[in-house]
Amino acid sequence: MKKVPSYRDKLLELSRIYKITEIQNYIKRKKNLTTQQIEHILKKNNVPIPKDFNVSFFKKSISNPLSKAGKGVSGIYSNTTEGVGKFFKRTKRGATGLYDDTTGGVGNFFISLWRNSGNLGIGILNTIPKVFNTVSSFIADALVNLFSSFYNSEVEKTKTNKLIKSFGIVVFICALGITFFTLKENYEGSDVTQSVPVEKEKPKKIEKQKEVKKKIEKKPQKKEEQKQVKKPEPKKEKSPSQVTELVLPNLNIKTETVLSLFEDVEYDLKTVRYQKRVKPIYFTQFPKDLDEIKDTKLKKETFIKIVLPLVVAENDKILDDKIKLKRITSKKMTTDKEKSWLRLKLREYKVKNSDISELNKRMDIIPVSIALAQAAKESGWGTSRFALEGNAIFGQWTWTGQGIEPLNKGKNEGHKILRFPILRASVKAYKNNLNTHRGYSEFREKRHNIRKRNKSIRGLDLTDTLDKYAQTGKEYTDILEQIIKQNDLSDFEKVQLTNSVVKKDIQL
Repeated sequence: MKKVPSYRDKLLELSRIYKITEIQNYIKRKKNLTTQQIEHILKKNNVPIPKDFNVSFFKKSISNPLSKAGKGVSGIYSNTTEGVGKFFKRTKRGATGLYDDTTGGVGNFFISLWRNSGNLGIGILNTIPKVFNTVSSFIADALVNLFSSFYNSEVEKTKTNKLIKSFGIVVFICALGITFFTLKENYEGSDVTQSVPVEKEKPKKIEKQKEVKKKIEKKPQKKEEQKQVKKPEPKKEKSPSQVTELVLPNLNIKTETVLSLFEDVEYDLKTVRYQKRVKPIYFTQFPKDLDEIKDTKLKKETFIKIVLPLVVAENDKILDDKIKLKRITSKKMTTDKEKSWLRLKLREYKVKNSDISELNKRMDIIPVSIALAQAAKESGWGTSRFALEGNAIFGQWTWTGQGIEPLNKGKNEGHKILRFPILRASVKAYKNNLNTHRGYSEFREKRHNIRKRNKSIRGLDLTDTLDKYAQTGKEYTDILEQIIKQNDLSDFEKVQLTNSVVKKDIQL
């Protein structure tokens, strides 16, 4: 049985892949970090995190407040029973006094009865604030634990109680206002609401000639609607925060669910090819039953829809870094923060002797068409065992890291296929491989020369430089070129995310 990595192991693996030095330094000093601390550092470095089920959230937010509420209720019960027991004991003593002493016993009995009744009433009244305190503390504890689990910080209970009270007052006032205006509108607009059903029934009684006229009138309306849709597009580019990223959880999602999701969000490759925009939908793994799609074209389109946003997102990060590098190197004086960033990038791209020109050459995008073609070739369009079990899209080898054992491996071959916690980590590692490994220096040199001529980087111009990626050499590059042409992957070269700012080609 293969040992399933824990959620904390996945986070540590992500920190190793994305080279988060802060976590690595803690590990070297043999300081154990909690899962929440690791998550916080990864989020601070903009690393996508798989969404796994967190048991501590339910313990903090539900089970602990319920147990506290149970203790409060049991305390109320015990206080009430003790008060009642004392009442009956004192009543019994009063009755015995009546039996023993006929003269003064009657007076003492009624006096004790009056006192005990008063004590019982006071005890019952005392339970009311206890009940209120128990309920309010339960709600306060629940909200405190809820906010603490989300933001990893403690919230003061007194402030939470004030927040609950103020929130309740605001809700009550809003409810009264909404009710008042709703009743007012219903009273004033009763004639309008009665005409709605009549308008819905009118089309059924219209003659054919009128229907033809309506169809003719609808056509210019569609053109006007298209114009209205095209106008807001530049506004979306100015405010990219309006479009949120969608990260699919690490679950065994079926292909049928994936296809229905694409329909819901109107994710169509024809539109992407035309508008050069793709929505930021990030899958953490391929659907296990992707190979069950009989239609080859549909299978390939589904694969491209899953991989394309991941490739474009990583290219966007590289372009942002490249723009920042150009801005820093053009300055005469750099800050300590900028120097620290430069040292980090020199280590990430494995540049020796602080050679900025070499860093500028290595820090560049991988053409989208090449990335999609290699992903399709190495993963069998997302259906290979390595892609389904280890999120290995590009079939990278490893001799030291965690990997999957190939079935048809020779006796003298000791490599494994590198395993990744999520698909985007595989894309990140693939781009680091092409941008740093000495076997792809010709690829980087040719790409740099294209940059110097201020031309767009296209996959078909660089496929011949990747003959060392596979043992078949020239045959491998011919297959990549064939995949790009047959599937029109060059159409995706200039695609950008819908929530990103438009970036022009960088000029050196």
